[in-house]
Order: sequence, then C-alpha cells, then structure tokens
Amino acid sequence: MPKSLLEQLPDIVARGKQEAERILESLEGRHRVGLQTREWVLPAKDAAATDWIAQNQRAGHLTKVGAGETAGDWQNRLIYGDNLLAMAALLAGDEQTPSLRGKIDLIYIDPPFDSKADYRTKVALPGVELEQKPTVIEQFAYSDTWSDGTASYLAMITPRLILMRELLADTGSIYVHLDWHVGHYVKIVMDEVFGKDNFVNEIVWKRSDAKGDATQGSSHFSRVHDTLLVYGKGETRYWKTVFVPLTQSYVDGFYKHVDSDGRRYKLENMLGPGGEAKGNPTYEVMGVTRSWRYSRERMQRLIDQGLVIQTRPGTVPMQKKYLDESKGVQLGSWWDDISMIRGWSGEKSGYFTQKPEKLLERIVEVSSPDAGLVADFFGGSGTTAAVAEKLGRRWITSDLGKPACMVMRKRLIDQNAKPFLYQAIGDYQVEAAKASLGRGFRIGDLSQIVLSLYGALPLPPEDNANRNLGKIVGGGSKTLILADSPNKLTGAATLKKAVALRDSLMGGWDKVVVLGWNFEPGIGEAIAAMNDTRLEVLVIPPDLLDRLKKKGGLEKLRGQVRFASLQYLTLHPVERRKVGAGETVTVKLANYVLLSPEAINLDEANRGKLQAVANKEPLALVEYWAVDPDYDGKVFRSVWQDYRGNTENDGDPLRVVTQAVLDLPAKAGPRRVCVRAVDVFGFEAEAVAIVEVAT
Repeated sequence: MPKSLLEQLPDIVARGKQEAERILESLEGRHRVGLQTREWVLPAKDAAATDWIAQNQRAGHLTKVGAGETAGDWQNRLIYGDNLLAMAALLAGDEQTPSLRGKIDLIYIDPPFDSKADYRTKVALPGVELEQKPTVIEQFAYSDTWSDGTASYLAMITPRLILMRELLADTGSIYVHLDWHVGHYVKIVMDEVFGKDNFVNEIVWKRSDAKGDATQGSSHFSRVHDTLLVYGKGETRYWKTVFVPLTQSYVDGFYKHVDSDGRRYKLENMLGPGGEAKGNPTYEVMGVTRSWRYSRERMQRLIDQGLVIQTRPGTVPMQKKYLDESKGVQLGSWWDDISMIRGWSGEKSGYFTQKPEKLLERIVEVSSPDAGLVADFFGGSGTTAAVAEKLGRRWITSDLGKPACMVMRKRLIDQNAKPFLYQAIGDYQVEAAKASLGRGFRIGDLSQIVLSLYGALPLPPEDNANRNLGKIVGGGSKTLILADSPNKLTGAATLKKAVALRDSLMGGWDKVVVLGWNFEPGIGEAIAAMNDTRLEVLVIPPDLLDRLKKKGGLEKLRGQVRFASLQYLTLHPVERRKVGAGETVTVKLANYVLLSPEAINLDEANRGKLQAVANKEPLALVEYWAVDPDYDGKVFRSVWQDYRGNTENDGDPLRVVTQAVLDLPAKAGPRRVCVRAVDVFGFEAEAVAIVEVAT
C-alpha cells in the first residue's frame, strides 16, 4: 500500500534540505552559479520625449555601468530563469555585487498552486489571436512540479524556502500566497524550515464574491479566499502597525454617545488584561478597586481631562474615546477590503494570476522599511516589483517564464521605473546537465549526446580532442558537425573556427553545421556577414536535458529532437545628423525573421496563422525593441524602448513603431548603434551598425 502524503512528508523535507545544503556548499566553489546582465534598462516610453531633465538623467546613467564597473550602490534586478539557480547566484555574489545572504527585508511569493491550471498564453497579433502553450523549459519545470501531485510540489518548494530563509535579513519576513490545494501542507514545511515559533499569521484574503456555480452542478461552498502564510526569520522582525477605517456598522454599534458639542464617542474598558498576575497596578478609582491597564498617574490625568466616566455609582469606570480621534481599527488577519483584479481594471496586464497592487502595498508597507530590499521569486505579472518601486523600496524579481519577464519589463517601463538590470542565469544548461547527468559530468559527454541525437558519428579521438566534432556521410557528400559548449555563447569566433575546420580538417568537408545552446545576440548579423552557403547554424533544443531525464535515455529520444534555425533582425541604414550642439540618430527596423515556427509550442492551426502573419507583416511579431546608441559589446544599455501596448508613440496596441529618433549629445568619431528586439514568444535578436561621424 503506497504511503500517504503525511507519511512521505518527512522524507520530502529531508531531501529538500539535502538539495539546499548541496547548493549552499557549492557557493564557495570555482564553478558557482552566476548571473549574466542581458540589458541595463533605462525606461523611456515616449519616442518624442523632450524632457531635458529626464534625458540628462539617462545620459548620466550611461556612464555608470561598463566593463569592470559597478552600477552604483544598487540596481534593481529582473532575472529570467529558474529561481533556485537565481537564489544560488544571489547568495554566491560576484565581483560587482556581494552576496545577499541575510540582506533581504521582505520576500513575497505567489507560487502556482493548482495542478490543473491552464498555463497557455494568448498572443494577439493583427487580425488573429494565437494560443501558445508554455515554453519547453516552463513545461518541464511545471511537469516536474506536479509529476507526483502534491508530493512533487512540496519537493519543489522545500529547497527554495530554505534558500529564501538564507537570503532573509534577521529582521525579515516572508509571505507565501496559497489556496486550499496545498496551503496546509506548505504550512507544515514552513514550520520545519522557519520554526513554529516564527509563525506570525495566517492571513485570509477574500479575493472574490460568492461564485454562482451551483447551476453548473457544484456541491461545495463557493471558494472565494486565498491564504497567506507569514513567518519571520527571527524574533525581532520589522513591523509597522496598520490601521484600517472603521466600518459604518461598527461606528453605529459602538460610538453611541454624543457630547453636548456634537462629538461622538464610545466607552472603553480600562481593566488590565490578566489582572495583578500580569503586573497591572491595583488601586481605587471612583470607589472601585481593580487592576488597571494604566498607572495611577496616567489615570489621574485622564480623570482631570474628563475622559473617565462612571455611568452610575459603583460601576467600573470607563474611558471616553472620541470618534474624530480614532486611528481606525488595527488590521487583523481577515482581509475583505481588497478586491481581485476586475476585467475593467487599469492595472490589468493580461497575466492570469495577477494580484492587485493594493494587496502588495499593504504587505510592503507593513513588513519592509523605507528603502528596504523586497524580493519575489515567482514574479508573474510583476506586481511586487511595481509596488516596491512605487513605495521607494529596492527590489529583485525573477520568473522562469519569458512571457512573465516581458510583462514585467513592459510594466516597469510604463511606470517610468528607475534604471534596472535584466539578467539571466549564467551557464543554465551546465547546471541542468549537472542535475541530469550528475555533478561529475564533462562537457564532452554532453557534446557526444548532442551529436548522436543529430545523427552524427563522432570523429576519431586524434582529430577530436574536445569530443565535440562529428560527421554525417552519405549521398556523395560529407558534413562536419560541431556541437558547441553550453557554458559559452556561440558567436562569430565559433563560426570562423567551424569554417576553418571545414576547410582543413581531415582533407576538408562539403559543409559544416554548428549546433549551439546559447548565442550572442548578434549571431544573425555574423551569419549574414559571412555569407557562406556551406555553413549552417542550428539551435539545440533548450529542453533537451530535461527530456533526457524524463524520457529515460538517449535511445528513446532518437528521431524526436528537432534542431531549429535562428531568428534574426535587420535594419535600414542608420542615419546620423548634426543638430545644433548635438546630433540625432535615426534607426528603422527593416525585417524580422522568426525562429523556425515548428520550434514554437503551437498546434498546427495556430502555427498556420502565425506563418501567415510572418509572411505578410513580419515586424508585427516584434513585442519589444530597444536602442543603445553607444554599445560597448558587453553591457546593452537601452536608452529608448517601444513595445506593443505602448500607445503613446503610435496609438496602436498591437504593433511597435518601426522608427526611433534619438536626440543625443554630440560625439566625435563613429557610433556603434545596437538594436535588440524580443518577439511575442520571448526570442531575442540583435543587430549592430557602425555609423560614421554625423553630417
């Protein structure tokens, strides 16, 4: 007979602790997880902005981040990738940012808690709406989370909660947002991780009105609330008491008395809770001896002020409390005054689990100090980051979903947030390989797997020292295959090396195919510049290692793995002109070629619709694009952005503008203008133009 979940729980928690301990032990190692800065976002949503103060602030920020420099004292962060790896990187720290162990004041998370939820996203394009399933990485992460139901969910959340505790300051708090599916089990895990004595509250948030699903055959009470489990790191946590307005029924029921001047008041008990045993002073007031909550001196002051009333001789005196002096009532653990996001709300971002800003405002104000550091490792629609920004807190947010990261980035730009970093997990595939193949795996082992799945035979060891070269021979031609390493970005240097090997190794080859995991954003431009018909570059499926783990080995995957072509962006010639003491740079998008549609998780009907749009209006697939007019080749600093939904530039919510005009300070010598674009599916592309001196 299988064990019940309650019987499994001790083993689940023990394994979660072991996983977290392995991560914590690896933080001191040479190969610890790091973060790569993909973009430094300087929000500017209006292409025609003439606010010289804002422009100068942005120009000033441009000088702060570069090779080997820090981004000031602190930069907020939006991180794409697995939150377990993101937290490991934050705990490890790097040359630019020290470890954040014990530095975060507040963590709020809203992890998925419904195994039957439909996580498809709707993509609106001109004239058509597509339904996209989660990306392959998201799918496998989510299937891992729910493969064995609630047991798998608890196995996922346990090591993450342990790392969150490591990141929390001694005065920090964590709020975990759940519902009836898993809340009671997570409470047990949190008691183990944070300690039962550090449990603060179970908050009940009434998120909606009663649901009228009885007509659909429901046989249960309407499920209208979520719960938030609140824990502190230790005994002394930051706390700001919040009062909420009195309800009219409370006023009518308690403030029954009216002074001669019309002021309403209530009479309140002054007896000391617990009596003398709790240290309350005992003395006589108006002929009545009791243990009081006030000292004799303070009681006398209240009497002198006319604030102590005895309704008749012999009764216990009461304190007069005026309605117009009331702060309200202290906030309790039942929150029914904040509604869920409604369809007409201006906050609505289209992200299906979005929470209202008022909910996060309350949490941030209660549990984080001014300028404190707030984190959300299941970022979703970005409400936590948006609220932290608005309330003057520093923030970190992360999500595994590219659509979520896109929603967050657009939301923060819309909000005119302070500059922030958009980062990704460094060496993501290496970490995944360690999880799938064991910590002792070698890059060559992985290359051999990739070559085999592509259908290539390995070259002999004397010509294949790195074990990353293979061959396909047949039909009168022979093709060299190079499987690039997952711990580097495939770029122009790799392509040149591949072409050189094609022309010289073992007497030469008819063609070379480069298989890459991660690519420099300018890879499309590099391929176009080489203009070599005997060179092909393909993408290794990003979920390959997860599929190996799931499917049970190499043989079961043969014939099922597709290697897709790359997406790329092209520009019209960039114009640069002198204007007064400065200059303008005009950038126009020319074309966008999508990653192979078969690599996108759509059914055949939706894939056909996508292909029609791509053929007719390829730039309609661009979700977001940004310009760095002085790209240093290392840190992309986006000083101008446009994105679908930003109607300030063109009034069209389904298209980006295709031209940017940047007013810039004059610069001697050429400019290296870089444009980055992200399509509606989250794929990125980059184009770089060297523009000579302004005319």
